[in-house]
Amino acid sequence: MRLFLWLVALMAAAIGIAVTARFNPGNVVLFYPPHRIDLSLNFFVVLEVALFAFLYVVIRAFRATVRMPAKVAAYRQQKREREGNKGLREALKALFEGRFGHAEKAALRASELPENAGVAALIGARAAHRMRQGPRRDQWLAKLAGDNAMKTARLMTTTELAVDDHQPELALEAVRELNASGTRHIHALQLSLKAQQQAKNWPEVLRLVRSLDKHRALHPALSSRLRELAYDDLLSGNHDAESLLRVWATVPTADRIKPYVACRAATALNARGLHDEARLVAEESLAADWDERVVRAYRDAAAPAGSAALLLQIEHCENWANARPTDAELALTLGTLCLKQKLWGKAQRYLEQALSDASEPRMVRESHLKLAQMHEALGQEEEAANHYRQCALATIL
Repeated sequence: MRLFLWLVALMAAAIGIAVTARFNPGNVVLFYPPHRIDLSLNFFVVLEVALFAFLYVVIRAFRATVRMPAKVAAYRQQKREREGNKGLREALKALFEGRFGHAEKAALRASELPENAGVAALIGARAAHRMRQGPRRDQWLAKLAGDNAMKTARLMTTTELAVDDHQPELALEAVRELNASGTRHIHALQLSLKAQQQAKNWPEVLRLVRSLDKHRALHPALSSRLRELAYDDLLSGNHDAESLLRVWATVPTADRIKPYVACRAATALNARGLHDEARLVAEESLAADWDERVVRAYRDAAAPAGSAALLLQIEHCENWANARPTDAELALTLGTLCLKQKLWGKAQRYLEQALSDASEPRMVRESHLKLAQMHEALGQEEEAANHYRQCALATIL
């Protein structure tokens, strides 16, 4: 429809011009002494229009020629941007697909565009790392050394890849540089935790675990396990009695009453002859959370025979036994303490109860051994020999 209207308009204009030119008797005279040129007005108008068209075409051609280098440069830049962006998209896609060789090649193409160079270097570093190409990974990361805009991304990537490659020193160096720049976030703390764990820097592991627990950034089971590993190392080190007490003094109250920590602490204290402190640790933990491991440590921390502390231990165990009448570990502990105090009747009753309620070969063996020692102390050689045999059989089985 639009084309038809244009044709009608052109035909009307042509008819109008033809009619007007036919009845136009005017003329134009040009003087340039000694020359004179006579032209009809219609022809002069046609020449003017033709001259205008010619000049217009010449000027447009000249401007196009002048602008040609800039247009060529812009076209090439647009082509580079298209190729660079295409390479970046392909690199990301290949990285997520696990085609790390393709990802690195595409990242190399994408890095030709300055705007994509930083992100392309990160992709290339991750791809090279996945292919276990450490030197190429480091070369990619080195390209970002002077880019302040990519500093945080570079340090986070360096930390993550170093942790994955079990290079805690490199990872911790990147974390220190990251902290110095004032950047702190949860993922950085998590990576730092892994690096400190690999470096076996357990005090720092504990600090980071507490910090991450405040942000609920660790699974409770993982948090508990990391605390256990840390305290196992801290309390099992080559400490003398005084240094062990100093280490224990730094442990928060909330951690002291946890069964595993209390068990390790009581065992370490018993090994250094600090039985009074071991008993106190075990009693506090058992009051908060009952655990058989702590009960065993409490048994090993028995006070000297005839002392008031031993009688107090027996009293504590009897109070616990009233609440847990079928606890074999507690019965074994109470029988052992009574045996040490030479309360023969109570010792026999509790040891036989432990023997009947025992669910582990270890407890059966220990119960028979204590009963044998009791009968031997009483001069009952036949009963002692029988329990020694039962103990040996339990050991073999």
